[in-house]
Amino acid sequence: MTTASTTEFFDYKVVRQFAVMSVIWGIVGLLVGLVIAAQLIWPALNFDLPFLTYGRLRPLHTNAIIFAFGGCALFGTSYYIVQRTCQTRLFLPKLASFTFWGWQLVILCAALSLIFGFTTGNEYAELEWPIDILITVVWVAYALVFFGTIAIRRTPHIYVANWFFGAFIIAVAILHLLRSVEIPYSLMRSYPVYAGVQDAMIQWWYGHNAVGFFLTAAFLGMVYYFIPKAAGRPIYSYRLSVVHFWALIFTYMWAGPHHLLYTALPDWAQSLGMLFSLILLVPSWGGMINGMMTLSGAWYKLRTDPVLKFLVVALTFYGMSTFEGPMLSVKTINALSHYTDWTVGHAHSGALGWNGFLIFGALYYLIPRLFGQTKMWSVSLMNTHFWIGTIGIVLYVASLWVAGVMQGLMWRAVGEDGTLVYTFIESVKYSYPFWVIRLVGGLLYFVGMLLMLYNVLKTIGAGKAVDAEVFATASAKA
Repeated sequence: MTTASTTEFFDYKVVRQFAVMSVIWGIVGLLVGLVIAAQLIWPALNFDLPFLTYGRLRPLHTNAIIFAFGGCALFGTSYYIVQRTCQTRLFLPKLASFTFWGWQLVILCAALSLIFGFTTGNEYAELEWPIDILITVVWVAYALVFFGTIAIRRTPHIYVANWFFGAFIIAVAILHLLRSVEIPYSLMRSYPVYAGVQDAMIQWWYGHNAVGFFLTAAFLGMVYYFIPKAAGRPIYSYRLSVVHFWALIFTYMWAGPHHLLYTALPDWAQSLGMLFSLILLVPSWGGMINGMMTLSGAWYKLRTDPVLKFLVVALTFYGMSTFEGPMLSVKTINALSHYTDWTVGHAHSGALGWNGFLIFGALYYLIPRLFGQTKMWSVSLMNTHFWIGTIGIVLYVASLWVAGVMQGLMWRAVGEDGTLVYTFIESVKYSYPFWVIRLVGGLLYFVGMLLMLYNVLKTIGAGKAVDAEVFATASAKA
C-alpha cells in the first residue's frame, strides 16, 4: 500500500471574472448616470434621439448599477466567501461558470431592451418576460452552486456571512417570481396580471425588498467577512450578528408600503409600513455598530490601509442611510420629502456610499489575492480614489438634500388667499444650481472609478491568476 498526496484548490476563476466585470459595469452604469444628470442641466443632450432620452437611460442606469455593478460583485464575493468559510471548492464549478456567462447575457439583453424602449414600467423590474426567464434560470443555477457548496462544507459551522447570502438568494428568487408574473402577447411585450392599488403594493413590496436583500442583506454578508479580515480581528460579537440577521430579515419584508404614503393604498397598510420602517432602525444600527466595534484596537490601521478606509466609510453611510430611511417613512416628514430630490439624495447616499464603497473595499482586498499579489499595484491611487470618491458623494448627496427640502417647502407654500406662492417651474429654476453640484459630485465619483480600473489592470498585468490551496489530502493506492 502506497500513499500519494493530492492537493485541492479553491475555484477562483469565476471569482476573478465577476470581480473584473463588476469594475467594468460600474463604470458603464456611472457613465449613463452622468449623462442623465447632465441632461437635467442641458436637456438638448438627448439630441432628439429616442434611445438617449431620460426616460430610457434612467432605468438603464439603475439596472446597470444594481444588477450589473452590484450583482457581479455579489456573485464574485459570495463565491469567494462560501469557499473560504466552508473550506471546500465550489459545488459544480461548471455550473458556476454558467452563472457568470448567463449573468453577462442578462445584462446585455437588459441594456439593449431598455435602450430600445421595451419595458414593463415597474421600478427595478422593467425587463420583459424573455429576460425574466433567463434571470430565473441563472438564479436557480446560482442557488444550486451556493447551497451545494454549503452542503459539502468541511466545517461544522455555517458562518454568518453565508446566512446573509443565503437569505438574499432565497428572498430575491421569491421577489422576482411574484413581481414578474405577466402574460406575454409578443416576443418583447406582455400584459401585467396585477392592476391598480394591488399592482402598486406588489411593486413596492418588490422594490423595497430588492433594496433590502439585494443591496443590504447580501452586502452585510460582505461586511461580516471583509471587515474582520481587513482589520485582522474577529467580529466584535458573533451573537449580535446572529440576532442582527434574524431581526433584519423578518423586519425588512414589511416596510415596503412606506413608498406609498399619501396614495390610494389603505391607510392601515401605510401605517404598517411606517411602523416596520421605524423598527428596522434597530437591527440596522446593531449591524453597523457590530462592524465598527470589530475595529476596536485596530483603528490605527486606517492611517495606512485604504481598504479599511473604504469599508469604514461604507459602514458609516449604511448607518446614515438606515437612519434617514425610517425618518423619511414618518408621515409628517414624508409630506415634505415626497417626490422631491431629498428622496433621490437618500437613495444615492446608500448606493454610492454604502454599496459602492463596500464593493471598492472588497475588490481592493480580493484582486491582489486572486492574481498572486500582496497588494494593489498602487496604494497611492487607492487613497486618491478614496478621497475623490468621498468628496464626490458629499457634494452629490448634500446638494440633493438641500434641493429636496427647498422643493418640498416651495410646493407647500400657500399665500393668504389660499393659492400657491410658487409655480412648479419656479422650483425647477431654483433647483438648477444644485443639479450642477450633483453633476460635479457624480463626475468626481466616476473619475475615482476610472482610477480603480487602471489600478486593477496594472495589478492584473503585474501578476498572474492563482488559486489558493484548500488543503492536502492523502489518497491510498494499491
